[in-house]
Amino acid sequence: MKYYIIAGEASGDLHASNLMKQLKEKDPEAEFRCWGGERMKKQGAHLVKHINELAFMGFWEVFINLKTILKNIKLCKQDILAYRPDVLILIDYPGFNLRMAEFANKNRIKTAYYISPQVWAWKQSRVKKIRRYVDRMLVILPFEKAFYGRFNYAVEFTGHPLLDAVSSEKKALDPGQFKKVNNLPDKPLVAILPGSRRQEITKMLKVMIAAAGRFPEYQFVIAGMEGLPHDFYRDFIQTENISIVYGQTYPLLASSFAAMVASGTATLETALFDVPQVVCYKAGKVSFHIAKRLVKVKYISLVNLIMDKEVVKELIQHEFNESRLAGELDLLLHDKAYRKGIKNQYLELKEKLGGEGASEKAAGIIYNFLKNEA
Repeated sequence: MKYYIIAGEASGDLHASNLMKQLKEKDPEAEFRCWGGERMKKQGAHLVKHINELAFMGFWEVFINLKTILKNIKLCKQDILAYRPDVLILIDYPGFNLRMAEFANKNRIKTAYYISPQVWAWKQSRVKKIRRYVDRMLVILPFEKAFYGRFNYAVEFTGHPLLDAVSSEKKALDPGQFKKVNNLPDKPLVAILPGSRRQEITKMLKVMIAAAGRFPEYQFVIAGMEGLPHDFYRDFIQTENISIVYGQTYPLLASSFAAMVASGTATLETALFDVPQVVCYKAGKVSFHIAKRLVKVKYISLVNLIMDKEVVKELIQHEFNESRLAGELDLLLHDKAYRKGIKNQYLELKEKLGGEGASEKAAGIIYNFLKNEA
């Protein structure tokens, strides 16, 4: 069968690649045409657009890049019609993907949405569009099934695919080798995960590195994005206890004592590796003030959202500064009781996420849906 998959961010690239791997197990004749990243490419996707060209963060950033976004929407519609897939699979990225769902529906192309948009946080009106245009919605967070149920829309909970991704990586990892391979000093490691988008990293990394400079007895390691040049990161580094690795986020987390993490999927990945963390977030002023009025959740990190309580500290906007970050980092590095409390909460988090096998289950739902509809 022919699959057209759209992922617009690094996390979507990860989840889509694992889904593709499982689809190939069920459908040896599978063909993939995609918008995505390197992981999807490695699974055999023909990439139309790379995620590095797609990720715009915040209201203001979307506005100033509107011309590019509209051009991409037009291109995508034309490409879907030319390819005529058996199914369009959408991975999160709602501003773009909901437009594609409507377009596909009107052109009688089946749609499956894997990784629900965060409609429970804001823009709940989008549920109406989802009900109208999406044939199968597959959700990965335990509270999402009940949320959609309030709108009389049946969705399927697959469990969270990160459990699979982290589990398989852990089996293959040798944390003792990480320092040797990357020529790192024999100091405890602290991971710096500043995000995947250039504009996001620009806002986060300077403060993270400044805080790191207060702890010379630790080695801080930045998880660099492979699509961004080395010089981009080097421009931020002011202290000697900072290193950069590329394409090694999981080996880094497996080797880390603590972490500073930009809000996003990485907060959950860090928790699944049992690494105590502080979550950081800073948006443009315009985007932040708009979001503050629209977003309807108590927390920004997936860890706290799933647990419905503060498990890890969130430093948001003006609270994200060198002094506050260094203070939280000091607790993570030196307060044994604080670290133990976070790790105990991580155990409960894993139970809530369900067992492994999310990607396989999602692939089965989509493949069986296509077979039954054929």
